[in-house]
Amino acid sequence: MPAATAADEGHEVHVSAVGSAPAASDAGAVAAAEEKTSTGDLVLPLVAAGAATAVAAYSYARRRRRTKAQAAPAGLVLVARATTPELDRQARRSLVAADDCLRTSREELGFVEGLFGADAVAPFAQAVRYAAAELSAAFQLRQTYDDNPAEASRDTLDEIVARCVDAGRRLDAEAAGFDQLRALERDMSGALRHAEVRFRELTARTSAAEATLADLRERYGPSASLLASGQVEQAKDRLVFATAGLNRARQSVDLGAPDRAVLQLRSAEGAITQAEMFVDGVDRLASALAAAARAVPEALDEAEAAVVEARERLAAGTEQGVPVGALEGHVSRATATLAAVREEAAAGPYDPLEALRRVAVVSAPLGTVPGALRLVAREATDAADGFVGTHRGAVGAEARTRLAEARRLLDRDPVEADALARQARQLAERDVRAHGNPYGGRPEHANGVAGAVLGGILLGDPPDAGVDALTGGAPGSFGGPATRARRGVAS
Repeated sequence: MPAATAADEGHEVHVSAVGSAPAASDAGAVAAAEEKTSTGDLVLPLVAAGAATAVAAYSYARRRRRTKAQAAPAGLVLVARATTPELDRQARRSLVAADDCLRTSREELGFVEGLFGADAVAPFAQAVRYAAAELSAAFQLRQTYDDNPAEASRDTLDEIVARCVDAGRRLDAEAAGFDQLRALERDMSGALRHAEVRFRELTARTSAAEATLADLRERYGPSASLLASGQVEQAKDRLVFATAGLNRARQSVDLGAPDRAVLQLRSAEGAITQAEMFVDGVDRLASALAAAARAVPEALDEAEAAVVEARERLAAGTEQGVPVGALEGHVSRATATLAAVREEAAAGPYDPLEALRRVAVVSAPLGTVPGALRLVAREATDAADGFVGTHRGAVGAEARTRLAEARRLLDRDPVEADALARQARQLAERDVRAHGNPYGGRPEHANGVAGAVLGGILLGDPPDAGVDALTGGAPGSFGGPATRARRGVAS
């Protein structure tokens, strides 16, 4: 099936309660084209900041039976009348919108749990889990469809849309209760203090992450830290935006404009969360590289033992199930690769995660996969997830589908999970590059707004839509597509 572009998978949804999701924004090459900023601008008012097919068939039948007893939403009628290519595009749009809603809901839920505790947010956490399960099933169906488009049925696409709608409705149903719990319009002080504390913590962690990244570049080979390059700068960019939002929220409170303060606070909270994601990515990579470096010697020993066993089978003529010529080829490739990895590891700085990946690729055909490969696959999956989450305004359904499949296979098939996660990252980067930066060259957006729209913190508008220069659009909030933009645009 031809690769879907981000433009094809735009963020406008026309199904049932599904409204609009973020428009995309700034890209960069990939991180470098985001706005360049300095921590010198980070100032707060009072503080200086330093079994899929069967399940799908059953579920589809269940939904069809259920909808006979209910009024069919208008959007689903449109889906029923759509051509298969139109329904295919709609399914991709629905996946993007539902995934964006789920990510934003999880992020705001984290702030609220920090204020009120796990018991208070339990109903909303349950809604998030329900939506996540529906979306996971929808992504699995999409993966099945992409793997065999000629054999896939229209019902599969219909089921994808239905599950995305269900996920969004569940979040929409809890939005009013969530706002009632937060009660931001009545009492902003606690939420602002909580956000400011997290902001200061992130500012300190960002400086530490910069030192960590420099250390990784010295300790390991060039490719080891490549995927984390630019993450510190992007964290700073989000913090610049958060600074402006927090400052303006404080000012709005002082001026007696709580509604405006809520919008500005929500924008700042989203930026703080994404700054944390960037910094977490650097710290996680450092831990993964250290663990991989410890695991490489044992992985090499396991793989070399598998080569010896394979040679013995060839010599004894006891190999079954694999043609002799094929096994000889596997042995030859494994021997050369393992020798090269040993030499690189002994010679000086190298990339231990990539070394483990290479060992796994050549040893898997011999029936041995290093246990440490799960470490490699998990890091690749987490890195891809972080990239998608912080660039969601531009990333389409194909990358998100591969990422979801990688997550699903992580424990049972780390080799395939690793390959899918890397593919997801490549597809996501492609989407970001293709999207470009519609805010480029506009001096009023030197405060991090382009990165905020790219990250889905703001739901975005075209550059000439006349929205507020600081925010660029409405901040996303807990909820589904019908409620996530309910707070409007800050001014």
